[in-house]
Amino acid sequence: MSRILFSFIVFFLFWVALTSSLDPQELGVGALVSLIIAFLAGKEITEDGMKNFSFRRIQYTIRYLFVFFWEMIKANLDVAMRIIQPVIPINPGIVEVPTKLKSNVAKLALANSITLTPGTLTVDIIDDKLYIHWIDVKSENPEENFKEISSVFEKYIKEIFE
Repeated sequence: MSRILFSFIVFFLFWVALTSSLDPQELGVGALVSLIIAFLAGKEITEDGMKNFSFRRIQYTIRYLFVFFWEMIKANLDVAMRIIQPVIPINPGIVEVPTKLKSNVAKLALANSITLTPGTLTVDIIDDKLYIHWIDVKSENPEENFKEISSVFEKYIKEIFE
């Protein structure tokens, strides 16, 4: 039951964020739709249920969002500067980036964070390695790639998902 309740809360908050409305009818429809989806898929969404709602995780999630948006701004400016230059300074390639994350959900969050940052695209995840297409490969060393690409995200994602 805890997993269904957690799923309902997440789906309902997502509904409210998408509709941007506090109209009672929309909230009612959102609650009904969220409840139906939670009963159908709630057990597949999470293993921990309400244990996911801890002050520590919420605190790290808020910090992570600030870090993510800052990294996204920096990456957007970097890609924009490359585009406006007469000769586009790129050195594209696929690099290996190790991760210390153990859970699949944490690895997925890291891969999506990297992909959403302009200039990088996660191509594959195999065991404890991510393979990332990078617009400007600076090193072939996986540890240096980790520091450059994913270390800033990983420390927050570890606290949120593991």
